[in-house]
Amino acid sequence: MIKAVLIDDERLARNELKKLLMDFPEIEVIGEAANAAEGIEAIENLQPDLIFLDIQMPGKTGFDMLSELEKAPHVIFTTAYDEYALKAFEVNALDYLLKPVEPKRLADAIHKLALAEEKEALSPAIGTNRSLLSEHDQVFVKDGERCWFVKLSDIRLFESVGNYAKVFFSNNKPLILKSLNALEERLDEKVFFRANRKHIVNLRLIDKIEPYFNGGLLLELKGGEKIEVSRRQTVKFKEMLSL
Repeated sequence: MIKAVLIDDERLARNELKKLLMDFPEIEVIGEAANAAEGIEAIENLQPDLIFLDIQMPGKTGFDMLSELEKAPHVIFTTAYDEYALKAFEVNALDYLLKPVEPKRLADAIHKLALAEEKEALSPAIGTNRSLLSEHDQVFVKDGERCWFVKLSDIRLFESVGNYAKVFFSNNKPLILKSLNALEERLDEKVFFRANRKHIVNLRLIDKIEPYFNGGLLLELKGGEKIEVSRRQTVKFKEMLSL
């Protein structure tokens, strides 16, 4: 049983979410709070595994509340505003649900929680707030004034550019402030493969594989990008694809 606390200043929103959660018998709502102060008190007293957290509340925001916690449970944001999605991912939230919460999106978020719990059980050193992203997840990408919600399965390639990563999807190549190593920790290795020091490729979007210099491989992606697989990673790549 996963113990959850709902933190939202709108009583009707909490009630609606409680109704939706009745379809998930593995989730037990053990408490509610209407603001950040009550939320901190509920978390400290009840020790939930999960919180559903609104962002815009009277007084302190949901982000303010998280910054005051010594140890945060898993977090699923529930909010009427989409402009905080990037910040939500930066604090390692499991998911970001827009109100009114759709049952399908809630089911996806609960599934992510199950994956995160399973991963932590296998590798406790990962930490309680590091969740594995599924290829079906949508991620928020912001580059300057331009913003996108992108399904991970549509991203062909991540390319390291210093402390940034260039994200390749459709005809776009925005930069995000995230290192390739940090991305690799959260990406499913069955879908995203670290080809070399600078690139992570989507295995499902490889168009062609060719032998390459010094025992490596050359991958051509569906967007036309050509990526070299290092000799060391070629061994792992061939094992994964049974080549």
